[in-house]
Amino acid sequence: MYEPIRTKSVHTMAATTSPDYPHRSREEELDIQLAGHLAALLATTDELRALTPAADLDTAAERLSEQVARLRGGLPPVRSSAPAGGHDRDAAGLHRRAHALAGRALVVAASRADTAAAILAAERMDAHAAAERVDARTSAEPLADRELAAY
Repeated sequence: MYEPIRTKSVHTMAATTSPDYPHRSREEELDIQLAGHLAALLATTDELRALTPAADLDTAAERLSEQVARLRGGLPPVRSSAPAGGHDRDAAGLHRRAHALAGRALVVAASRADTAAAILAAERMDAHAAAERVDARTSAEPLADRELAAY
């Protein structure tokens, strides 16, 4: 009724494939992902440092740099001396971005059970959330003054 298959199937089982390309373990993939999130958080922290210099941002940048280097086998992260977005970036937007990046890093650090990176990411989330609230209050004050002056 049906003609028999005469060629090899293009669909092979994963276990029968030859290792033509390198495979990474789940832990290695999580290390790469966590290093990427922390490096992005470091870049955003460097932009914030250029925009609004602060000692706590300097300390955070150093700690982030150490964690990225640890995850990359001792290779230090590449850091830019000039902010990527120029001076037109607002601090509140950078704090929101850093908060989101720290949240992603926290999720990955928790899934790979990396306590040091998880603590650092949680601390950065708290710091950026607090800074974002302060920025929101200070940017809302002039608006409130203008609203009162309109009445």
